[in-house]
Amino acid sequence: MAPPGSGKTMLAKRIPSIMPDLSFEESMEISKIYSIAGLMDQQALISIRPFRSPHHTITTTALIGGGGIPKPGEISLAHLGVLFLDELPEFQKNTIEVLRQPLEDKSVTIARLNASYKYPAGFMLVSAMNPCSCGYYPDRNRCNCSVNHIKRYLGRISQPLLDRFDICIEALQMNYKDLQVQEKQESSEEIRHRVAQARRIQLERYQDQNIYFNSQLSPRTIKKYCKLDEKEQSLLEEAFNKMNLSARAYHRIIKVARTIADLDQSERITTKHISEAICYRSIDQKYWGE
Repeated sequence: MAPPGSGKTMLAKRIPSIMPDLSFEESMEISKIYSIAGLMDQQALISIRPFRSPHHTITTTALIGGGGIPKPGEISLAHLGVLFLDELPEFQKNTIEVLRQPLEDKSVTIARLNASYKYPAGFMLVSAMNPCSCGYYPDRNRCNCSVNHIKRYLGRISQPLLDRFDICIEALQMNYKDLQVQEKQESSEEIRHRVAQARRIQLERYQDQNIYFNSQLSPRTIKKYCKLDEKEQSLLEEAFNKMNLSARAYHRIIKVARTIADLDQSERITTKHISEAICYRSIDQKYWGE
């Protein structure tokens, strides 16, 4: 999630190009869901990771699944891919709150009188939002929103839902001089190559474990695959106490640090990786901790 949302259009366009390739097993799993939903369009198999971006007027049923004849919703159509929610606070609060359980269980169960339907929902949730309705807070030279108005706007995102985001980044406003800088930026292809390398490391680490990504690690498997030395434990303990983190946030920081280490092709999780992962949790303290 990235308040303010100055980079969200680029984010929506670039994610599909840098996501790792599907394995045959993943392709089969996604294709089954799309077949049930009647969205195969005469394809034999889905060959690229799903990227779903529903409008903020979407209903709860369309997002989660269901209906008179139950069908998979957007969260299942995004299985093993990305569900992108632009302008997150503009969604109905009751609608996005129902994401909490599927994000934990990686599946959704739809109960009917005579049957129960269970669909996979192991998606990556990506969202973008502004910190207030005008989009300029905390720049008080441009933002005229009252404190209560800002709190109500941010309050549309509950703390339990916010806690389920592994990474929160603020996209700062750029000035004219920033736009004139001609520094060479890392291309999507270079990013894709690094992502693919990290993906191979994870597949090799978790072979025969039915785990595809670090995000799927449980508290028990975290202890096995994300061992921390005393220095890293001390840093994490300090952050846990100072930032008043939940147990969920604690485990998410470790999993993010494991991924950062994989991108560095480092077998060990170092203080550098822990520090970077902790930084990705600081924005909720800045905006929701006031």
